[in-house]
Amino acid sequence: MKNIFLTLCAILLAVLPVSAQKNNQTKTFVAYFSATGTTRQAAAKLAKEHKAALWEIEAAEPYTAADLDWRNKQSRSSLEMNDEEARPAIKQCTNIMPYDTIYVGYPIWWGICPRIINSWIDNNLEQLKDKTLIPFATSGGSDVHQSVEYLKKTYPSLHWEKGMLMR
Repeated sequence: MKNIFLTLCAILLAVLPVSAQKNNQTKTFVAYFSATGTTRQAAAKLAKEHKAALWEIEAAEPYTAADLDWRNKQSRSSLEMNDEEARPAIKQCTNIMPYDTIYVGYPIWWGICPRIINSWIDNNLEQLKDKTLIPFATSGGSDVHQSVEYLKKTYPSLHWEKGMLMR
């Protein structure tokens, strides 16, 4: 009887740490905006690596090639980026409450995130307050540092981790 009791105790002690680890695992979410597909690929890779839910932040009015012409001072992206208050409408939101860690992905425009990222954050500000946010960006030549500093300055009440550039 004593051996059975000791065996059950040993099994219980072996199983408890595993159960505790499973219950303490963070739930991860990857939210991203991609105008050309580059950030979409990076986000999919990140979501797969972290076994995370994946969500595309879509503009209510999709961006055209003409909208993205950064050389045209009257293009949609140029006008939005030159207006700090611009908040392009997004298609829909999702419930991020169940998640602890949220990766926020975007292409770098004018050294920072596109204004549609501000739209998404503004729409989810209350839900984001207790989350760990990790920015990731794609760019052909810019560094991620300036865009992360912009997010920290614009949303100081949120918990931002160090960002990463994905090429």
